[in-house]
Amino acid sequence: MSYWLPKLQNSPYNLISFPSEEYASRAVLDIAPAPDTEIRVYMVFIPLDAPVDIPEERALQLPEPVERSGFTVVEWGGTALEI
Repeated sequence: MSYWLPKLQNSPYNLISFPSEEYASRAVLDIAPAPDTEIRVYMVFIPLDAPVDIPEERALQLPEPVERSGFTVVEWGGTALEI
């Protein structure tokens, strides 16, 4: 968060998404030896000047908690999209 917080604070509003499944399918990790547990958090945000209405079915879905076991890989990433 120390990297993203200043960027998020540059806009009065931000639309934030965590597309975990889509990200994992497009950015495959190749690690040897294979980890026992992977924790991958990828945030996409769009800076906004005003709030937007989001239908409840499209509301923010947070990733499911993962229990660490054995060799664990943790990856944090993100992208700011400009519209």
